[in-house]
Amino acid sequence: MLDDDWAYPVRVSDLKQWAYCSRVFYYQTCLPDVRPTTYKMYAGREAGQSEIGREERRSLRAYGIVAGEREFDVPVRSARLGLRGEVDMVITVAGTGEVIPVDYKLTRIAGEPFQLQIAVYGMMLEEMRGVAVTRGFLYEIPLRRAEEIKIEKRLRAKALRAVEEMRRIVEREEMPMPVKNRHKCMACEFRRFCNDVV
Repeated sequence: MLDDDWAYPVRVSDLKQWAYCSRVFYYQTCLPDVRPTTYKMYAGREAGQSEIGREERRSLRAYGIVAGEREFDVPVRSARLGLRGEVDMVITVAGTGEVIPVDYKLTRIAGEPFQLQIAVYGMMLEEMRGVAVTRGFLYEIPLRRAEEIKIEKRLRAKALRAVEEMRRIVEREEMPMPVKNRHKCMACEFRRFCNDVV
């Protein structure tokens, strides 16, 4: 861990894992030395990095924007939320100064966990840059499609509840209950740790 990571133990990217199975999040943060690396993890990182090269050559039309400045791999930190992360791309719209986070995903379905990530990135950018962030985009790599996510009150509240629960798991080092859908456990890289479910 970097020194900075101790102050911000929860990563924004952990939201997806927490939503899928909070126990895996517990293993990854409270027992980091036992984390197996999977092909999916590697493939997602590689796809995101290769997308940057293509993004630099594209117009901003996919986002409904005529002109703006793009920043890639933007580090974000929030003392208020106790979070750290890295936004794949941040667009600052020319003329209005609107700030928009963009997250690349190797998926065809931009489900709620991904939307929570966008909301949190937006809140962190608000804190760091002193601007209101009202929307973001999930860029679905397989479909070459940008899906707009409105960062509205309901989504913000859900994201804050999720972050609060994640921080509680880390602070108490308390193993959460297992998922109700045990089919998720069959292909889990941490299956051997959950002796109470399989």
